[in-house]
Amino acid sequence: MTFKALVVDKNEDGKTSAAVKEIDENQLPDGNVTVAVEYSTLNYKDGLCVGPGGGLVKDYPHVPGIDFAGTVEESSDEWYKPGDKVVLTGWRVGEVWWGGYAQKASVKGEWLVPLPDGLTTRDAMAVGTAGFTAMLAVMALEDHGLKPKNGPVLVTGAAGGVGSVAVAILANLGYEVHAVTGRESTWDYLKSLGASAIVPRDDVAETIKRPLEKEVWAGAIDAVGGDMLARILGQMKYGCSVATIGLAGGANLPASVIPFILRGVNLLGIDSVMRPYDDRVRAWQRIAKDLPLDKLHGMIHPATLEDLPGLGKDILKGQVKGRVVVDVNA
Repeated sequence: MTFKALVVDKNEDGKTSAAVKEIDENQLPDGNVTVAVEYSTLNYKDGLCVGPGGGLVKDYPHVPGIDFAGTVEESSDEWYKPGDKVVLTGWRVGEVWWGGYAQKASVKGEWLVPLPDGLTTRDAMAVGTAGFTAMLAVMALEDHGLKPKNGPVLVTGAAGGVGSVAVAILANLGYEVHAVTGRESTWDYLKSLGASAIVPRDDVAETIKRPLEKEVWAGAIDAVGGDMLARILGQMKYGCSVATIGLAGGANLPASVIPFILRGVNLLGIDSVMRPYDDRVRAWQRIAKDLPLDKLHGMIHPATLEDLPGLGKDILKGQVKGRVVVDVNA
């Protein structure tokens, strides 16, 4: 039996190429659950894995795709049986383990979670790692005391995958959301998701000499890092928190300790890759409850496996808005 997959290979000169190919089932990794994949999605890591690898891919040929949703075909795991609808994000699938850019995937049962009630497999991939990470960030802020009455919440990189879902969730929960973007063309889109105000990227893009500014934000979800994160830390209200989820603006943090020791600001690191099972289930249940499906569907850009090489380049350039949903069977 063969199935269709996006296969990335590397030649003797170290250059990678990606193409849709027919591959045999016996080439799948040795997992204990085989899933008939229905949908996948596109994240920044996927762009790296489809293209240059980014140090994430260890062995070639490789099937990328860090997320997928579908139906269990075969299982020797006691938690899952044929016919179960499941979701996978993280666990380095699509990086060091063959992933979801294929019509079939073989994985370890402990990496899966049941598809929550109220979501289709297509909905789950409109969420994907990006939306799952956004929900984890919201939960972390709430666990550290964030409430709508506390004041405005800032979301950076707001037109991207994580940012889009974060804006929609926060707005639905009653928060005043201020969305940071460098693309004026996305302003109407962000307002449609529930953003109360747009913050031009240049307004918070650079650090300043003063470690503390006026207290503005009751919370923040930051996908950018670097200078922008350093600047935001100095604008946080007393005792409030920033959930950091990305480094689109750089991995360095040219910040002062002053916001932490004089205002009690918290910097919360959000990892979605190795998150324990119970946290995953809690987050997916919250997504099904707190993410408006009409907003989610408005973020979707449909794609096929054949589209992915081009889309992988686009996302690395910051040119993808919202959520790409890949129908692997189209």
